[in-house]
Amino acid sequence: MAESKLKLGIAGLGRGFTVMLPMIAFHPRLEVVAAADTRQSARDQFEKDFDGISFESVEAMCAESDAHAIYIATPHHFHADHTVAAAQAGKHILVEKPMALTVEDCTRMIDAAADNGVHLLVGHSHSYDAPIVKARQIIESGEYGPLQMIAGLNYTDFIYRPRRPDELDSTQGGGVVYSQAAHQLDIARFLAGGVIETVYATTGNYDPQRPTEGAYSAMLKFASGVVANLTFSGYGHFDSDEFCDWRGETGGQKDPANYGAARRVIAELGSMEEEGKFKADRGYGGASAAPFPAEPPKGLSHEHFGLFVLSCRDADIRPLPQSVRVYADDEVIEHPLDPPSVPRGEVIDELAAAILDGVAPVHTGEWGRATFEACAAVYRSAEEGGEVKLSYQLKAR
Repeated sequence: MAESKLKLGIAGLGRGFTVMLPMIAFHPRLEVVAAADTRQSARDQFEKDFDGISFESVEAMCAESDAHAIYIATPHHFHADHTVAAAQAGKHILVEKPMALTVEDCTRMIDAAADNGVHLLVGHSHSYDAPIVKARQIIESGEYGPLQMIAGLNYTDFIYRPRRPDELDSTQGGGVVYSQAAHQLDIARFLAGGVIETVYATTGNYDPQRPTEGAYSAMLKFASGVVANLTFSGYGHFDSDEFCDWRGETGGQKDPANYGAARRVIAELGSMEEEGKFKADRGYGGASAAPFPAEPPKGLSHEHFGLFVLSCRDADIRPLPQSVRVYADDEVIEHPLDPPSVPRGEVIDELAAAILDGVAPVHTGEWGRATFEACAAVYRSAEEGGEVKLSYQLKAR
């Protein structure tokens, strides 16, 4: 493809789009030309901000826009159908995690992309993050011997953020396993070679007022011999950003004095109906939405997903928001990282390189299916009380 910029259409102007907005607005290789959303207010706001064309349905946008690629950020249970519609219209696809809600739908998406000769990438996941990529480079250098063990820990207030009912319904992809393990397991796969052999896990559903899984703990055994122990809790007490210099997941500075804010908001709202309205009002195009950014955010560090410690034979390695720290035999070595120019820019870097430059992507549909399979295995292991063997794994590129 001869163009220097990637023309992008946005399917869904909700939370996923809002988090990606600073990158979408300012990435130098991106031109946003179209969007689809069921909300008129969001479509009107999009046309004002981007001078693009908006549509009420994803299918219409795919059929009528001149976008090269579609970013699918609709609710989880729509990902498969919207991916297939985009592929059949000849559009390349970037689909948010989780890729889908069944392995069969993941395969249907992969087949649709292959049949129509388009790229299918899955993201954002935090395995794109520069500190994770740098940590993998250090591991692969062999300087500290082979990777042997991964410990991952993330404690957030995920369950107590304002939610739609489907976001607290596990059958529709709600809860932390599909939304958050998709990050944590993806990072572990990226670092440990990609091929998980077995998963043993437990899940926690600790608040009857938020009726979905809010926590999990999983042990992954890899074909490479690496063992990963991963824990996530979204119940809003301890905040593991304390381990990351009070940098939040998206790289901004946090105020630890704001402890318990998410729970206070939920308590004041008092009902799911009020939560839904609160969330919609603060979403893109809503009455209380943040203004369109005039420039890229300043003072950012790299994104992260809690504490990771990567144990090689001769060192422990820790990715951090501003560096990668190596705890070697006789010294601690800091590998500083340049700050990001736009947040989450690595996602569009990979998408644009695949479509415009012919560079084989890492986060393919097959890669996303393997991560989804591992997330589904967390559920299955917790239900059955034993190890689950996996079938759709593939090596990290």
